Amino acid sequence: MNIGIPKERRPFEYRVGMSPAGAEILTQQGHRVYVEHDAGVGAGFSDQEYEKAGARLAYSPEEVFGRSDLLLKVARPMKEELEWLQPGSVVAGLLHLASAQQDKVDILLQKNITAVSYEQIQLADGSLPVLRPFSQIGGMMAAQTAARLLQNNWGGKGILIGGVPGVPPAEVVIIGAGVVGRNAAHGFLGLGAHVTMIDININALQRVADHCPGVATMVSTKRNIERATAYADVVVGAVLKPGERAPILVTREMVQAMKPRSVIVDVSIDEGGCVETSRPTTHDHPTYEEEGVLHYCVPNMPGVVARTATHAFVNAAVPFIVEMADKGIGQAMHDNAAIEAAVVTHAGKLHHMNRRTDRREVDDGLD
Repeated sequence: MNIGIPKERRPFEYRVGMSPAGAEILTQQGHRVYVEHDAGVGAGFSDQEYEKAGARLAYSPEEVFGRSDLLLKVARPMKEELEWLQPGSVVAGLLHLASAQQDKVDILLQKNITAVSYEQIQLADGSLPVLRPFSQIGGMMAAQTAARLLQNNWGGKGILIGGVPGVPPAEVVIIGAGVVGRNAAHGFLGLGAHVTMIDININALQRVADHCPGVATMVSTKRNIERATAYADVVVGAVLKPGERAPILVTREMVQAMKPRSVIVDVSIDEGGCVETSRPTTHDHPTYEEEGVLHYCVPNMPGVVARTATHAFVNAAVPFIVEMADKGIGQAMHDNAAIEAAVVTHAGKLHHMNRRTDRREVDDGLD
């Protein structure tokens, strides 16, 4: 199979769809791997490393897209990239199509593209093995980001997140006790914050209680979220429903009731955000103030820790990528339910995607 690894074109996306180590695994399986010139530079991988792994260099994006039966991306394709895709080919990446603009989904359907969303690869136990490393990184980044945003020079309240003797630490509320939430909790605890975790799943809260001593837990109800956000210095949105837009759990009225110059870090923004006042931002302009609260809503936060993120992602994704390459997407879907669950468009039809009618577009507007 011809496999393409293009250079990511979205601003501040430094990751790459496959590392040289992963490319070597694919070439050893007999596949032809085409890597766009400088595709791996942001993650610290040179063209020479890819060539040593057996890949072939391509010097234009059109060549990579044009040669590829299977295209390995990170971020959702931009409009121009969708035009380059070959009809009937397969594209895999963190596509988040449930929150994409409809015209982009229409192009995938018209061109009979099979779109495989890594974030929806789901095992029988409900776990999301390829999304997990990105979620771990996003959770840890939420803690270090919030600590910085609480500083006066970033517009925050001037609070040291861990406090000092005689001065209490920051109050942090994390909504969602999944992988992002638990890793955020570990990060905040390490910085000395007081952490409250909210989730609808009592078993998830039990895991938090078992592994994160010191974290207060609350069942997710509107009243509990109202109470918790009202006293919070930091609110972290860490809600995920695979294949769906994130539900709005923090309303504008709740944001209005928060303390002035508090901080919201909505990691759920990739799926539309779980805070009503959230809208996508970028790493060069990461924050905005609304209702007196500082918002940080950067999609795909791990894009700026590209080397760590790419290595972690490849470790998790390679078995699924190899299976798709070896068997072809149709047979891989038939044999592996985890892959089948991640197919969002196939044969000109929507496959596994729930486009909620109340969703807000979170595409960054890039064509």
